[in-house]
Order: sequence, then structure tokens, then C-alpha cells
Amino acid sequence: MGTPKMILPFGGKSIIENVIENVISSNIDNIIIVLGSNKEKVLKLTEKYPVMHCFNGNYKEGMLSSVKCGFENLPHDFRAALVLLGDQPMIRSSVIDLVIKTYNNFGKGLVLPVYNNKKGHPLLIDKKYRNEIMKLDGGEGLKELLKNHPDDLYEAGTEDPSILRDIDTTEDYNKELHQII
Repeated sequence: MGTPKMILPFGGKSIIENVIENVISSNIDNIIIVLGSNKEKVLKLTEKYPVMHCFNGNYKEGMLSSVKCGFENLPHDFRAALVLLGDQPMIRSSVIDLVIKTYNNFGKGLVLPVYNNKKGHPLLIDKKYRNEIMKLDGGEGLKELLKNHPDDLYEAGTEDPSILRDIDTTEDYNKELHQII
């Protein structure tokens, strides 16, 4: 986008602050923000929230390196981790809670929301996959994990199309801004 998208204004706050507030208002216990590019600017916006931070020195290698950083910094007694993208401020806490509830009710180790037969975010991953994630390469990332365990994947249906959208371009950003006005 040519600018640090996490700090762009979105609904009166930054994109990352909206994501954090949606997560805080959900049933998640601990929040870890993985910092990479522009870490000082993002940290300045996020340090006021009840979250932990870790720094991914390998952020240029892609999203999987940030997932690994997050998993390395999880508490030892965690049951599962929910991987949320920092550029999806439109995902509400109700979707996050749907994924958590599905995990608790159906006992599958991988849960993701689905809208109109399309898989979206966030992805919930049981702790039993921690070591496997740490061994994944950057090629397919977490898609490889899903391919390796189709019998342990639960697709939670939702009527919320936001699970399919993120902000990668200026056009995406402007489109999302018009939807919140």
C-alpha cells in the first residue's frame, strides 16, 4: 500500500486498534500482538491495551513467520490459539466467539469460519499442532496444516462475509471505509 496499513485510520481509530478491540470484546483470554514492520508505530498504538507483544524479526519471510512467533510466545498452559490478521478490522467479536464455541462444542483441532462455501479467518488451532506449525515452511503456510488434517477440521458456517475480506490495497481500504460510514 505504500504506507503502514495497521496504523491507518478506520472508524475513529487505527486499523489495528479496531482489531484489538474486537478481540478484547470476545471470549479470548490472552492476546499476543506479533510486531514486524513498523513495530514502533504499531507498539505506540497498542501498548495501552491489555495485550502482550512479541517481535518477529523474520517478518519479511511472510505471515507464517509471524504465526510461529506468536506460537513461540503463547503461555505453556494454552488450549488453542486463534490466528487473526491485523488487516481485518471488520471481523466482529461475534465471529470470533462462533469459532471458539465451535471448538468447544465439536472437539476438532482446527476450526475456521465459512461464508457461502468459502473459507475465511480467523483460524483456531489446537495446541496439539504447535510443533507441526513450527516445522512448516513458508510455501503454503497454514494451508498445509489444513491439508494435512482434513478430518480434524470443522468449518463453522457464518452469515458474515467479513471473514473473507482484508485490506491489502488502497482500493480495499477505501472500500472498507465506505462500508463503515
